[in-house]
Amino acid sequence: MADTETAPLEPQARHIVYCGVCTLPPEYCEFGGTTKKCKEWLEENHPDMSEKIYSADALEAATSTLSIDALKRATKDSAKKAAKAAQAEQKHASALAASRIIIKRVERNKRKYVTAVSGLEAFGLELKKVSKDFGKKFATGSSVTKTASGGEEIVVQGDVSTEIEDFLLEKYGDLVPGDNIELVEDKKKKGAGAAPGP
Repeated sequence: MADTETAPLEPQARHIVYCGVCTLPPEYCEFGGTTKKCKEWLEENHPDMSEKIYSADALEAATSTLSIDALKRATKDSAKKAAKAAQAEQKHASALAASRIIIKRVERNKRKYVTAVSGLEAFGLELKKVSKDFGKKFATGSSVTKTASGGEEIVVQGDVSTEIEDFLLEKYGDLVPGDNIELVEDKKKKGAGAAPGP
């Protein structure tokens, strides 16, 4: 008698789709607070799954087991979440419109300048990545530094303030509106002990 053992089957990995908006599986998007955007994303990227979750038949089947009171509560909660998400989106849009990117030319020594760029994080840009892009584009040193107010800014060697503005509009124009970029020149103050001229 020969023992014929069959090798155990390897467990198969499952392919799970995660929402591109709230990062939850689409079945749980309703708990993320951005249901409307999630639904639009799912319709665009996975129409078959969208049909399975959000079709009239699927929604009717999901709500058929609820009592009338529970159905009213669910409808009320859904409306509250949608209103809250719309309010948060509006608040974010108004904060974005009020945000400014400040490109400041700072004099270090005689005829030596650096350019400081602040306010990029309000537009969802990663400072380290943008700093690298600046360094490559202008072939100069570029680094992220802390400011006295506790924020962060990018400091680029040299006077490249207008070039930085053009570069931001060219590369990140979809994220950064041109109206929100402000050029400032920061002059080095003269010594306080200097005698006034005639």
